[in-house]
Amino acid sequence: MSTVERWPGVRVDRGSSAHVIVRHSGVVEELDLAAHGLRYLDCDPWGFAPAPVPGDPGPDGRPLVFSVDLDATCASIAAACGEDDAAAYRRFVAVWGPRSRAVVDSFGRRPTPLGLARAFWPLGAPSGDAPRTPGGDLAVDFLGSGDALLDRWFASERLKAALAWFGAQSGPPVSEPGTAAMVAWVALLHDTPPGHPVGGSGGLTQALRARLESDGGHVTLGDGAARLLVEDGRVRGVETTSGRRVHAPVVVAACHVLATRDLAGDDAPPALADAAPPVGNGFGLVLRCLTDALPGYPGVDPAVSSQGLQLLCTDRAQLAAAHGDWLGGRLPREPVPLAMSFSASDDTLAPPGQHVVTVWGQWYPYALADGGDWDALAEVEAQRLVAAVDRHAPGFAGSVRELYVQTPLLLERELSLLRGNVMHVEMGLASMFSLRPTPALAGYRVPGLAGLYLAGASTHPGGGVSGNSGRTAARAVLADRRPLARARAAAGRAVRAARPR
Repeated sequence: MSTVERWPGVRVDRGSSAHVIVRHSGVVEELDLAAHGLRYLDCDPWGFAPAPVPGDPGPDGRPLVFSVDLDATCASIAAACGEDDAAAYRRFVAVWGPRSRAVVDSFGRRPTPLGLARAFWPLGAPSGDAPRTPGGDLAVDFLGSGDALLDRWFASERLKAALAWFGAQSGPPVSEPGTAAMVAWVALLHDTPPGHPVGGSGGLTQALRARLESDGGHVTLGDGAARLLVEDGRVRGVETTSGRRVHAPVVVAACHVLATRDLAGDDAPPALADAAPPVGNGFGLVLRCLTDALPGYPGVDPAVSSQGLQLLCTDRAQLAAAHGDWLGGRLPREPVPLAMSFSASDDTLAPPGQHVVTVWGQWYPYALADGGDWDALAEVEAQRLVAAVDRHAPGFAGSVRELYVQTPLLLERELSLLRGNVMHVEMGLASMFSLRPTPALAGYRVPGLAGLYLAGASTHPGGGVSGNSGRTAARAVLADRRPLARARAAAGRAVRAARPR
């Protein structure tokens, strides 16, 4: 969560742009970040999917507009896809709203069997409104693929493609088991949509800093951690790159788990030294564009389409092909873009007459099978991704005045995202909940190295802007230190009792 002046007078995010999970986690309210300068602009409509491009298979139609207002969303679906799918979407939101809230609850707890049971037990049996699955079992829905979920509920491929592209933002293709809940998160966006902080994504970080400092904390910039200070099997602080030693009884490492392993060096216990979570082969490519106009999609006002996530996919076959290319270590033959243009509602990001448009292309390999050099490929691939947006929004390519290209390699260099994976560790079912980042490290503590705690995207519930892992790690720290505080208090009482009166 960082925003910089990329070009004169133009504020551009370096990492995240749309904040989704944190707006449902309760962290913003618990820390009263609004009182410390955070102001969110709601993305409403939160999603937009264009009509099929002329020449694409299937009939031309109207664009899909996903608004916070469920009635307005269903009206858009009815016009673009038919009344049956509109009615199915309304039922879908009713059924999966409580289920998705249970997912939110599970994200805020340690990933233990008891914690998961507390989150999901109230759901009970599936609603009678839900299409029946073999066995009608809740676990079938949650452990199934997003594709299977969409196929059970809807008929229109355009609607399924838009929802699949939203669900795929967590990383795995929605053809994989366990991705149904990633797709179904859309049910919650009719209560609280994604948001973008005024002034850029870094506004959340600035508010967190202001809150910390108001509580007596101190932030030091420009002096990174070089190694953990360890004595007698316990963390005693951190040595920084400048050679300064910061002594502390507790260290919370929210960096990549493998970076934490390197900081521990020879003092890393087996649970950390042997950690080998699946990091994968890159994740995506990001374009930061300075334009002189918002993307213009046929049949819709740019003021409507530019508010939220522009899901530029009309057929799930496009997603499957891009993922297949990624698996083979190839560049996508047909890039699939997601565009965001928050300067449409936030005039602090760019001067009048200019706009900041972020374009995300998913499933770009970090290491290419043919040995290709990302530094040499960056500009060519950027233009291909711009052209993919232009195919849906004619004239977009001509509006681009400046480009900053974050390849998987640059994401590693610039943001320490190992192999360009913005989620740190793969987000497949085999590395989630009590398996993240590894079974031995899933409790936020590091067995064998007291005083060291883990947080960040490497830990449950994974990547994305949520704050959940930091809050859960903090609770683990407090739980461990309460017995120490009680022991000190008891010792103090004993000393006072022994004093002569």
